[in-house]
Amino acid sequence: MMHAFAGGALALDFAGTLRYRHRPDPREDMHSPVTLGAWFHESGILDRDIPCGTADLHEAWALREAVYHLILAKMSGRTPDQDALTLVNDYARRPAPVPQLTPDGRRHVVDPSAEQAFAAVAQDTVSVLGGPEAALLKECGNPECSQVYIDRSRGSRREWCAMDPCGNKIKAAAYRARKRVSALKAASTRSR
Repeated sequence: MMHAFAGGALALDFAGTLRYRHRPDPREDMHSPVTLGAWFHESGILDRDIPCGTADLHEAWALREAVYHLILAKMSGRTPDQDALTLVNDYARRPAPVPQLTPDGRRHVVDPSAEQAFAAVAQDTVSVLGGPEAALLKECGNPECSQVYIDRSRGSRREWCAMDPCGNKIKAAAYRARKRVSALKAASTRSR
């Protein structure tokens, strides 16, 4: 798989395709029409990669940024940007992919398109941000990571978007820091 799906919702994972937004050099996971088509498939919206064009990619970036800004507004209690709201609502009104069951029991989307996939993302954005799980939104505790996720953990104690790589990275850094402090204390005790 090319893409990460740590958010717990389609909309959050779509917004997370621009990774490490807090760094001066964020990483673009949807950098080509091919990776966009792969994201639609890997996310489960469509049952296969579809051909996408440059216009689809630019459309995806615009929708992604609108979704991300709405997520941030929801998490901070701010009034959402009207342009972002309009864009997401326009896509949400469009038809989403139509899944069908094949004779061998597999899921098949009839005539899939990027437009349908964008509609599915927008509809999920409406569901997540307008539903009860909006109160469970959190941003990853890794200071470099900007992935937003739904914290469905017991007691809402989840700190990272995923253990690999964020949780492991933070835990390893904390372990190394504790070891350094222990070593300094031991050295200080010996020098007395």
